[in-house]
Amino acid sequence: MRLKDKVAVVTGGGNGIGRDICMTFADEGVDVVVADIDAASAKTVADAIIKRGGKAIATVMDVTILLM
Repeated sequence: MRLKDKVAVVTGGGNGIGRDICMTFADEGVDVVVADIDAASAKTVADAIIKRGGKAIATVMDVTILLM
């Protein structure tokens, strides 16, 4: 796998397309940082990845503050 032992930070990773990207990366062996403004959603996704045997952490991040 080309992505094994890589790390991805996925903003908006707690829901929708971001969640799907997190899960796909994890399935490919990527360690995932699930970043979302909603802490509970990010934790749910990270926990799902870990339950499937992957590595993940959840973090709260609001990328809108980076645009100011």
